[in-house]
Parts: sequence; structure tokens; C-alpha cells
Amino acid sequence: MIRYALHCDRNHAFESWFQSSSAYDSQVKRKLVTCPICGSAKVDKAIMAPRIVGKKGRGRATPPPEPATTTASEAAQPATTSLMMAQERELRTKLKELRDHIVKNADNVGERFANEARAMHYGDKEHRPIYGEASPDEAKSLIDEGIEVSPLPTLPEDRN
Repeated sequence: MIRYALHCDRNHAFESWFQSSSAYDSQVKRKLVTCPICGSAKVDKAIMAPRIVGKKGRGRATPPPEPATTTASEAAQPATTSLMMAQERELRTKLKELRDHIVKNADNVGERFANEARAMHYGDKEHRPIYGEASPDEAKSLIDEGIEVSPLPTLPEDRN
């Protein structure tokens, strides 16, 4: 997942998460990315510092970008901002509940995920709910074979 700092043509600053940079490009091209403040679909990436963690410094990343300064007209819209914050909290809560449900009710097969999923798909093993780890290439290969897979939802606080 990639977090982008974005801004609209009215200079409202906001953030959004995307599965990849190509997913961002595709969604912007189809006008699916809109400003949460004004609804504009004219959205661009804002300049931001990358969050890079080295092997020695695990847990120490560059600080997140400072939010853009707001204009007086933006400051006059606290209800919109608090509404978006409430919606984000609700979404995060639901994603956490989904993740907890999967972890509670499925078997963690770890790095054997791709092999286990194939074995179940082709009838070599009994179907059961599983989760585990797969590289992007393994996941793409599973999807190309017609095996349905989805990434387990993670939130930024899960990585801390």
C-alpha cells in the first residue's frame, strides 16, 4: 500500500491510500479520486518526503509530511473535516474488525499460502479459510489461474 499526499485544483490538501502507483494513476484517470472537502476530481500528488526504513533502523522512518497550510475559507469548514475524520475512524474500525475476524476464523499457513490455495482450488485439499504470505508475483500467478485472493487489510498502526 502507498500513501499519497494529494491536493485538488482548489488547493485543498488530503491523503489517500492506494494499492500501487499504477492503481493511483488508473483511479485518477477514471476520476475516482476526489477531494473530500470540495468534491473536485482534478487531483494531483503533492510533494512529500518518502518514508524509508533501513535494515539497521527498523522502526525509525522519516517523519510524515507536514500538512499544507490552510486558507481562511478552509478553516471555516471544521464540520467537513471532522466528518471526514469520523468517517476515516469508522473505516479503520471496520477494517480492523474484518482483519480480526479473518485471523480468528482462518488458518495462518504462512509462506505456504500460494501452495495451499492452489491445492484447495484444484481439489487436492479440502477447502477451508486460510491466510498467509505471498509475494506480489505469487499473488498475480494465483489470480491468473482463477484463484481468488485478497490482501489482508492492514492499517498504519499495525506496522508500529
